[in-house]
Formats: sequence, C-alpha cells, structure tokens
Amino acid sequence: MSQHSVAEAKNQLSDLIDRAIAGEGVIITRHGHPVVELKPVQPPARAVSGEDLDWLAARRVVAQPIQDDAGQLVSGMRDEDER
Repeated sequence: MSQHSVAEAKNQLSDLIDRAIAGEGVIITRHGHPVVELKPVQPPARAVSGEDLDWLAARRVVAQPIQDDAGQLVSGMRDEDER
C-alpha cells in the first residue's frame, strides 16, 4: 500500500488512479495522516427482472391482522414473562 501527500497526489492523480484500478492500495495523506483511500468503484448490481419480482411475490409472507389493542398486547406480553 502506497501513501502519497496531497501535493504528490495532485501531480500524479492519473497514475494513482490507474494503480488503484489495478488493485494497489493508494492512501492520500494530509500533514502525515491518512485521510483518503483511492479504490475502484464496484460495478452496479444487476437490474431486477420481472422473474425476480414474481419469485418474491410467490414467497411473500402475509402478515396476520392484530386482534388485540395495544393495552391487551402489552398485558399479554407481561403475563407471558411472569410464567
């Protein structure tokens, strides 16, 4: 992993970008402290297809309606903890 000051990076930016794309770790420092790491941007994930959406819809879990109001729900949870 190579480290370069901001001044060096300004003069060698194109070369540093090429090195980062090639897999080399490139760190830019300011006043001797690392502040930025150059690394390639990851390719975007593939687009979601209609088949993907159909697969998800077929496996969707339907939520059950809540029968109790909030007070009854909390009371029931409290009673379960006391057991």
